[in-house]
Amino acid sequence: MPRQSLSPYFDLKKDPDGRRFMEVYLDGIALLRLVLTNKGTAFTQEERISLKLDGLLPPQVESLEQQVKRVYTGFKRQHDDIERYQYLRNLQERQEILFYALLVEHLEEMLPIVYTPTVGKAVQGFSALYQNPRGLSFSPINIDRAIQTTTSYPMGDVRMIVVTDASAILGIGDQGYGGLAIPIGKLALYTAGGGVSPFHTMPVALDVGTDRTDLISDPRYLGVRQRRLVGEDYDEFLDRFVAAIEQRWPRAVVQWEDLAKGVAFRVLERYRDRIPSFNDDIQGTGAVALAGVLSACARKGEPITDQTVVVHGAGAGGIGVASAIVEGMVAHGAEREDAHGRVLVLDSRGLLVEGRDRVDEYKAPFAQPRSVLADWGLDDAPGLTETIAKSGATVLLGLSGQPGCFDEGVVRAVAANTERPIVFPLSNPTDSAEATPEDILRWTEGTAIVATGSPFDPVELAGKTHAIGQGNNAFIFPGLGFGAILAEASRVTEGMVAAAAEALYRYTEERYLSEGLIYPPMNDLQEVSKRVAAAVIRQAIADGVARHEGLEEVAADDTALADHIDERFWTPAYEPFVRGTDH
Repeated sequence: MPRQSLSPYFDLKKDPDGRRFMEVYLDGIALLRLVLTNKGTAFTQEERISLKLDGLLPPQVESLEQQVKRVYTGFKRQHDDIERYQYLRNLQERQEILFYALLVEHLEEMLPIVYTPTVGKAVQGFSALYQNPRGLSFSPINIDRAIQTTTSYPMGDVRMIVVTDASAILGIGDQGYGGLAIPIGKLALYTAGGGVSPFHTMPVALDVGTDRTDLISDPRYLGVRQRRLVGEDYDEFLDRFVAAIEQRWPRAVVQWEDLAKGVAFRVLERYRDRIPSFNDDIQGTGAVALAGVLSACARKGEPITDQTVVVHGAGAGGIGVASAIVEGMVAHGAEREDAHGRVLVLDSRGLLVEGRDRVDEYKAPFAQPRSVLADWGLDDAPGLTETIAKSGATVLLGLSGQPGCFDEGVVRAVAANTERPIVFPLSNPTDSAEATPEDILRWTEGTAIVATGSPFDPVELAGKTHAIGQGNNAFIFPGLGFGAILAEASRVTEGMVAAAAEALYRYTEERYLSEGLIYPPMNDLQEVSKRVAAAVIRQAIADGVARHEGLEEVAADDTALADHIDERFWTPAYEPFVRGTDH
């Protein structure tokens, strides 16, 4: 496929000696208002004269490094997390390269601001906080013009799209148009942590309405004021969106984000063979949980196939985790039937059991046979504590969004089954966690292996410091997406997702397991993403979905593949600018 111009307003090119430069088709104040071309005080004197910027900027010319120090000082002056979030978003809408340079340099500090947990508050206050447009929005108002609407977006070669209908945002549910903050935050991590160029990304809101009457009646609410589309109307809406994406950006990978549990599985199955796409809540959550459990088992010195796992929560994340754990056990030698018997899933009505009332279709594959109840001497589906006790569970994973549901009795029940219980309260944001690491460790006298979904401080107990690993999906989705982009994958296969999980586990095992860490520190995100991308590329080739010519030969050599990824891993830097011929 021939190379596409980045934008009608600018393009990245190389001179005859292979040096990169930015060719721009705007000048003056318009150039300063376009966030991806605004270098601010970093425009050289020669550029200021040739691009009609002379006198529009302060006289001092700064380097990118100097600018980063200045804006970091401004970041530190903010008083709370929402102010810090707004500060970073405003910077992103002024000078995007500078925004990413700042984010990369202070990734561990700023990741909880641009994404969980702060982004949840930003979503809830989206309409009140709104200042600048970003991304593309489809609604019943414009979906009939979906293909025409895509031409409004100024980037001509989009490769990564994160899209949400905001029906199930984190643990806070239906957020209507405010859910757009989630794709914006996710794509910031794709770029800062996963090397995906911001010149090739697009956040999308599918504003199909909201069932929140408080939003519909709020005079400040910016979304469409109607009930959510459902059924055939919803499917037709998504069909038009997907058709428009296929036509305008045929090489784009789509990440489905924060769709309601039943819809999430249906949408994934509807489009996964049509466009390269995946659902991070299902597959990314499953992969990161599997990697953490594998690390914890290695720390215990026991195989995953010997564990009995209870997953509390049967939404998209919970079923995604259960599926990943089963596949992980099979990959490590278990028979599939035995693996299913070792992974027990509970929803709000108790253990999933065949014949039980209200076991939705997407949950049915994880319903235990009725004979399990007979073996346990029970007539009805048990709750959490009884399931742990009867099954002899050694691993407890929380994806329920129910804060505090892992109480002392629940945690001690797991500890009664094993010397080193594995307890992961994975629900986001922080105040939705099933238990705090401090309580889990205190109730188990420090024997539990703990990881969480949101960041928690280390725990001091009996003179020992326990680092708390964060099972953040950011360890999976940026590398998974980047690998799929580099492979030009026609599909995102389950094998590619499993390869991402294994790569994360192997990276942790190699570098940090001896230190007792279950996940790497967030500062390692770029290195993790490169490892994940390499594994995903190789699996895409193995699965026959890689369309990038010549990639198989590159992937056959570890050094060559690492160099291939490094060369394409985007890092924030200013290119020299030249005035091009108007398009």
